[in-house]
Amino acid sequence: MDTPQPEGVRALTGARVLICRPEPEATRLSGAFRSAGADTRTLPVMERVPLPETPESRQVILDLDLFQHVIAVSPYAARQLLDRVDTWWPQFPTGVHWYGVGASTAAVLESAGLTCKHPSEGFTSEALLALPSLQALTHEKVLLARGETGRDLIRETLEQRGASVTQLPLYRRQPTAPSPEQLADRLDRFAPDVIIALSGETLNNFIALSENSGHNCLKSLLLVPTDRVAQQAREAGFDRVICASGMADEDIVNRVIGCYPPHQTGPAPTPGSP
Repeated sequence: MDTPQPEGVRALTGARVLICRPEPEATRLSGAFRSAGADTRTLPVMERVPLPETPESRQVILDLDLFQHVIAVSPYAARQLLDRVDTWWPQFPTGVHWYGVGASTAAVLESAGLTCKHPSEGFTSEALLALPSLQALTHEKVLLARGETGRDLIRETLEQRGASVTQLPLYRRQPTAPSPEQLADRLDRFAPDVIIALSGETLNNFIALSENSGHNCLKSLLLVPTDRVAQQAREAGFDRVICASGMADEDIVNRVIGCYPPHQTGPAPTPGSP
């Protein structure tokens, strides 16, 4: 069992943290870890590409006032949605209930002046679907702002509850292709003892990219978003897997602090050594 460590400004001194988030979140989270004393590197193994506006997607935005509920599945989806709405609506339509899957997503919508609902605990589809206002939806219209794929549970469940759900794909997630030199620097020379992978797609691509590494990443402390991804990681051979308690930078850093240092049988390798 991991021994909790006291939180503090330099609680992660000596930790080597590899952050596999897309940019700009990777650099922002890297700064939060450095503030806690960690040495960090970023290795974005996924990137998000905004989808071009089509006549169909434009019409969805123009019909925004016809929806009773609008759900954004991630902070990035929320930002993309706000950009589209700003183009066609001088002010937000009234009578629409806005939702973020988690507090971080809701904060993006609230920064635009919207009142937004989100789960009081958790940041999963299941947590969102437990909200009282999303239980009885007969004849109500729901707009789901999301990536090109994913979050099918939200759509399926809301349709079972009587809603008419329109999906609005706003971006595509796709693997990156780091150079061999970049991989050698981040894995072999840096030798991370903590890895941050905040989606199943991120984890899968990281595993594929690290297969030829000389560093055994399976012994690193791995932080993932949910139990489902944790199970996926254990099946891949990771020894020490923890789930995030929240998706805000502070939540992620504090979760690692609570489980650091990793188990070691000898002195840690010096960063930069072969």
